[in-house]
Amino acid sequence: MNNGKSSSKFARRYDRECKENAVALVRGGRSIHEVARDLGVSHWSLNLRVKEAQGGRAFSDPKTLAAESPEQRELRRWRQGNDYLRPQRDILQKALGILSAEMPASDMR
Repeated sequence: MNNGKSSSKFARRYDRECKENAVALVRGGRSIHEVARDLGVSHWSLNLRVKEAQGGRAFSDPKTLAAESPEQRELRRWRQGNDYLRPQRDILQKALGILSAEMPASDMR
């Protein structure tokens, strides 16, 4: 599942808060497949997180995230948000260009 992003040979890492939120959605009544699809994670890994939570195992941040300072984590999240929004902006700009080209000059006031 590429979602327009460059693929990597390394799996994405999620912080503890993200894992807890995903499990909370499942515990709130949504199906594992639905939550996994909405979040863009495999249902296998989400199912594993749910089982870990039911077993009382606490989530931990991946070692690469645990070493981050709060400022580094915030910067990483901002960059991830930018990476997500940039393609959406590009699509909207292209659509605006197409629609503007199709409008007659007399309608553009």
